[in-house]
Amino acid sequence: MKAEDVLSILNPELQKRLAAKYDAAVPGMSESVVDWAYGMHYGREGVDLKTRQLCSIAALTAMGGHTGPQLAMNIEHTLNAGARPSEILEIIWQMAVYAGVPAALNGLNTALAYFEEKGLDPRS
Repeated sequence: MKAEDVLSILNPELQKRLAAKYDAAVPGMSESVVDWAYGMHYGREGVDLKTRQLCSIAALTAMGGHTGPQLAMNIEHTLNAGARPSEILEIIWQMAVYAGVPAALNGLNTALAYFEEKGLDPRS
């Protein structure tokens, strides 16, 4: 799948948002991110988009630290790829075993805040 096809599902405005924020300081950054991440990785065959997004949720949760904004963006993408809020929360909580309870709690806090902001039932 091409990067444009992936973005049409996950976040049609992403490249514009990235360009507005970063391209003046780092010319071409938005195109590079979209081509590399969404074209060369998310667009690969072999694993469906929902699974790839759930893996991204797990990785960002496990990384902990200051990944909250990226986690929130990927929560949006994961919902757009067909995951339910409850699936996302289960993946985040699973990371308590591998990344520690603090990382999982930070991830849960990010997810719950996102769901509340969007008016989504986290149990759905």
